[in-house]
Amino acid sequence: MPELPEVETVRAGLAPALTNAVVTDIDVLDARSFKRHIGGVEDFKATMIGSKILAVVRRGKFLWMPLELPSARGGDYKLAMVGHLGMSGQMLLRTPGFTEDKLTRVVIHARAEDGQMVEMRFVDQRLFGSLAIDELVATKDGLPGGFSNGLGTDSSGQQTWWRDLIPASAAHITRDPLDVDFDERAVLEKFKKKNSGIKRVLLDQQTLSGIGNIYADESLWRSKLHYDQPAASLSAAKAKELLEHVREILAKAVAEGGTSFDEQYKNVNGESGYFAVSLNAYGMTGLPCKRCGTQIKRDNWMNRGSHFCPRCQKLKG
Repeated sequence: MPELPEVETVRAGLAPALTNAVVTDIDVLDARSFKRHIGGVEDFKATMIGSKILAVVRRGKFLWMPLELPSARGGDYKLAMVGHLGMSGQMLLRTPGFTEDKLTRVVIHARAEDGQMVEMRFVDQRLFGSLAIDELVATKDGLPGGFSNGLGTDSSGQQTWWRDLIPASAAHITRDPLDVDFDERAVLEKFKKKNSGIKRVLLDQQTLSGIGNIYADESLWRSKLHYDQPAASLSAAKAKELLEHVREILAKAVAEGGTSFDEQYKNVNGESGYFAVSLNAYGMTGLPCKRCGTQIKRDNWMNRGSHFCPRCQKLKG
């Protein structure tokens, strides 16, 4: 499943083309992509067509686009289109007439700010992803809802109305380690109160967001921590070190366009990410640990796998 680096790569790719673009039409090729939109296909189209996309914003693995509705529609609605990539969702940018992309479920046609036409094609092999319209609500801490690469103020320097808002469906998600408003102290305090294994805690999106199986395994390998080591057993110094490794790894993965193991994750141009060549634990089963030479092991864990070095990452009593 795409994690923070993959979703940020998609966000960064979509933003230049879609910020201030006006939606002109929508082709629905598979209505199952709207399973999270309560109003159904026609309501989604009625809301989106004619609306302006104001930004592309991310928190953790969540991606949304605040909308400026046509003035003729009336009402004081604060809405955004939320994109869930699921296991295999892709948001591809194409020019009109570009070769058909297999497994395209939805095509959003828009007129970009420069007047050029652009298509955002939602491709989803396994149909776990979705598109939906959601209400924007105030963030709990009164700070920006997510990352939008400096957007959030207008040309006069005034705060935009959507900056401190977040989709209601994502309001429970905490900030991610790359968020400038990430509260490290609060996260470290949560670690102290959790007896669950540290990997389970890293994957808890209400403790910190954006981390999935890949980057949890990589961060734990870098920190020499066993995935089942109780979070509360970590010393303050070790817990802080872990968060530093998490930030470093996520930032490096963003810089390399995320991790691609198969055809399911692609950036907006349909290209793969390159962080896979930097992996030390995830997917390295049977290969020598780059630190000590011991074979990397994979344990079945929570219906997935945990990859670790049995020598470097021993479970401590």
